Amino acid sequence: MQTDETDRRILRHYLADPSLARADLAQQAGVTAATLWRRLERMEAAGLIGKPRAVIDWRKLGYEVEVSLRFTLDKTDPRAFDEFIAAAREVPEVVAIETFLGRVDVRLNVIARDMAQYQQIYRQQILALPHIAELDALMLIATIKDGEGLPL
Repeated sequence: MQTDETDRRILRHYLADPSLARADLAQQAGVTAATLWRRLERMEAAGLIGKPRAVIDWRKLGYEVEVSLRFTLDKTDPRAFDEFIAAAREVPEVVAIETFLGRVDVRLNVIARDMAQYQQIYRQQILALPHIAELDALMLIATIKDGEGLPL
């Protein structure tokens, strides 16, 4: 999809404050409400803008532990990716699944209320996932920046 400076200006203001009313967003972006509406619909239809979703602060819900697990899969079985991902989706504490090209094949973000619960999840559910060749864990300490803006 081709974007112009007006689209990028709308996106900059939308990213800065997604909760803005459409009339306020139009005013800040310097366009009419009708222009804003038309352009947002076009960008949504093209898949440039996704549907709004809730962002949950897991720590405020009592999940104090977040671990990023990086997996290299045994790719001798052509179904390794599909079977691994299907099994990972069944673990309720897995809040994100990402695939990569490179040394790491898949990353899972896992949350737990405390280290005892994480250890239980790790031993009973994570280690039972199929086709694991290598596994590396990174425990989240703090999130410093999380999509606060783009160079638009």
